[in-house]
Amino acid sequence: MLGIFKKGLAQPPQELNSPPPLKTAAATEPKFPREILEDFLATHQSSNSNAFSVSFEDGALLAYARPQKSYSVHQRLFCGLDDIYCIFRGSLNNLCGLIKQYGLTKGTNEAMFVVEAYRTLRDRGPYPADQVLKDLDGDYGFVLYDGKARTIFAASGAEEGVRLFWGIAADGSLVISDNLEVVKGSCAKSFAPFPAGCMFHNEHGLMSFEHPTSKVKAMPRVDSEGVMCGANFKVDVQSKVHAMPRVGSEANWAIWGQNA
Repeated sequence: MLGIFKKGLAQPPQELNSPPPLKTAAATEPKFPREILEDFLATHQSSNSNAFSVSFEDGALLAYARPQKSYSVHQRLFCGLDDIYCIFRGSLNNLCGLIKQYGLTKGTNEAMFVVEAYRTLRDRGPYPADQVLKDLDGDYGFVLYDGKARTIFAASGAEEGVRLFWGIAADGSLVISDNLEVVKGSCAKSFAPFPAGCMFHNEHGLMSFEHPTSKVKAMPRVDSEGVMCGANFKVDVQSKVHAMPRVGSEANWAIWGQNA
């Protein structure tokens, strides 16, 4: 799975951007979105996984590769509905219960559930995003893009069974993927693990859904050569932020944190 979002559409933490201090022959240069996409598709097409991508006029891009195995604990899924798209990796242990809770059909998979839950809460739901994600039991990581609202929403489960990585491309675009080599090879020194138990919104930034009233702080990250390399983001449970509103239709996945 791969998501690329142009500068201006996405506002990642500044600490994620770590340009190399000196240009040397051995230095890795960050790539542009088109190069990143071509590398991703070429890698997966060579394994007969039928990779494909979806591009949007505003500079958003999602790419997906079907798994080589018919079944895996960490399944890869893609879903698009009413201009809302989701790439999902992992599984939810309580999916059946969530399907009943949201009144969805029995054939709903994890990616379809994320889209339906997002759409329901965006339009009329009274629950904030952190509470919704706390209800998800399992290992997962997903990237959702709402083409109508121009909303980017990404999250990584607290169990760390599925890991996401993110970085900054050559033109400042945000890159998110479950493939470390894709992000590392595309973003040079400007990459890092996406923090587990956290969610990212393109307008309101990064926060923990496990500890929604605590700040997520950037910790310096140094590679084997002693060079700054992105940042590790950790939840500071001793710090506090203004609590998100717990009721009201404005407290949803599309605009969470607006009134915080």
